[in-house]
Amino acid sequence: MRDHPLVLHVLGARPNFVKAAPVVKGLAALGVRQGIIHTGQHYDALMSDVFFADLGLPEPIANLGVGSGTHARQTAALLTGLEDLVLEHRPALVVVYGDVNSTLAAILVCAKLGVPTAHVEAGLRSFDRGMPEEVNRIVTDALSDLLFATSPDALSHLANEGVAPAKVHLVGNPMIDSLFAALPSLDPAPVQERLGITGRYAVATLHRPANVDDPQAARELVDAVLGVAEQVPVIVPLHPRGRQRLAEAGLVDRDGLRIVDPLGYVDFLSLVRGAALVVTDSGGVQEETTMLGVPCLTVRPNTERPITVTHGTNRLVTPAALPAAASKALADGAATPSGELPPLWDGAAGPRIARVIDAWLRGDNLSPAAKGQAR
Repeated sequence: MRDHPLVLHVLGARPNFVKAAPVVKGLAALGVRQGIIHTGQHYDALMSDVFFADLGLPEPIANLGVGSGTHARQTAALLTGLEDLVLEHRPALVVVYGDVNSTLAAILVCAKLGVPTAHVEAGLRSFDRGMPEEVNRIVTDALSDLLFATSPDALSHLANEGVAPAKVHLVGNPMIDSLFAALPSLDPAPVQERLGITGRYAVATLHRPANVDDPQAARELVDAVLGVAEQVPVIVPLHPRGRQRLAEAGLVDRDGLRIVDPLGYVDFLSLVRGAALVVTDSGGVQEETTMLGVPCLTVRPNTERPITVTHGTNRLVTPAALPAAASKALADGAATPSGELPPLWDGAAGPRIARVIDAWLRGDNLSPAAKGQAR
């Protein structure tokens, strides 16, 4: 490996791992020196260790183990822990992913220390400031030196917010890179057998605070999912926090529902690939179901990934409308408005990002904005 400045990747939650894997592999192919900081924002070992193994990610150089907590407490722990690590390792560039609190904290630390940053999945907007992730996205994009957009609408959002075009690169979706790489391993049969699943089934993934933290909203969501379970068995892999909240709302020991522990990357996508329907409030699952051609009903009033609706199998529904929407989806199957995948969902986003970063690192005489012009 040639003598390169250090690139640090800050990862905190499962979607970060999936997005980072193609970028890490792309940079490794170019001989870039790099390391991963795992913040431990997802505090269940099954929610991180299995993903690292499934995705072929190298061991982190540090794990902060911040765990759960309020947004303020978690972000405060991330800020102090990340500051120490950035000062210790002196990276030339810190790469952050998505919209979790680890991403926000890393951007703030680097901005204060004058360390350049890159944001993978820049420009996504739900236009709902009530979502903590939306605040994280806006702040992260405002402070990043390199912004990697996954879709054309993200480019428009960044332009409207005054981000210099030289900083922005439309690269495609690295989460889809990981899915492309995993496709040969996605066999529904073994996980179905292990979970005792026979016949048609749906998968539900529910964890957004707006859906599970408010007792009334959680009860409405549970009633809606039970309406789906009357039509087809529903498999529900639950995060630890979601399990507690939804259990309080009655989403346990109900006919037609099967609550299971969180699954590894390959097992989860294998389960989704074999499903007749997916119900979710997750951003990443909206993209994965579009790629796999599985009908997806997103129980949210908005999405920062509208391309999954205009080009994909995703539909937005209210809890009250979920049972009827599920009935229609189960009858009609998956349909994409365009009949093809979104632009640049071709499995090559990671190498594109890696080439831009490599060129940026070699442009030592350029300012951060000018370095963003490197292709």
